Amino acid sequence: MSLESPGGESRDPVTELRAVAHPLRLQILSLLTGAPMTATEVAQELGTTHANASYHLRKLLALPAVVVESEGGPGRGGRKRYRYDVERAAARPAATARPVDAQRGLLLAMAEELSRRAGLLSADGGPGDQTDAELWVTPDDWEAVVSTVRDATLALHRAAKPPRAPGTIRVNATIALFRMQQPEAGL
Repeated sequence: MSLESPGGESRDPVTELRAVAHPLRLQILSLLTGAPMTATEVAQELGTTHANASYHLRKLLALPAVVVESEGGPGRGGRKRYRYDVERAAARPAATARPVDAQRGLLLAMAEELSRRAGLLSADGGPGDQTDAELWVTPDDWEAVVSTVRDATLALHRAAKPPRAPGTIRVNATIALFRMQQPEAGL
C-alpha cells in the first residue's frame, strides 16, 4: 500500500491496515481484483446486504489501490464501480514501513480468512502447495525470497478474472512473510 494518496498528501498506514484487516474486506478485495464491481454486485456475490457491502467498500477507500469508477445512470452521478488497482498496490512500500501492531491485526484477519477458505478446499485436487516454516536465513536470501514471492503474487493478481468467469477456477493464495523477533539467548 502506498503511503501517498493520488493527490500527494500523506496517508496514515494504520488507517490503511485497519481498512484491510477485516475478513469481509479481504474477500471484497479479492473480488475487486478480477473486475470492477458495484456494491450491489459485491453484496450478491458474498451473500450480504447492499448496506453492508457499501459500508465495507467505503472503508476500503482508505487504500490507495482501491479506486472508484463511475458509470452513467440514474441517481447522484450514476453507479459507483470499485476496483482494486494491482499496479498501484505493487507500488506500496515494504512491510517494515508499517506499524507492528497494525501488521499483527492484518495477519490475524488473514488467519481468520484462511480458516474460512480452508473449509472450501476442493476435493478434486489439482496443483497447489503450502508451507509453514520458522527458519533462520541470511538477510540476502530473505530479501531474494521476498522479492520472488512478491513478483509471483503480482502475476497472480494480474491474472485475476471476474468471479465465475467461464474457464476459470477458484483459488486461494494466502502468503505472510515477515521477520521475527530475535529470541533471547538460551531460548
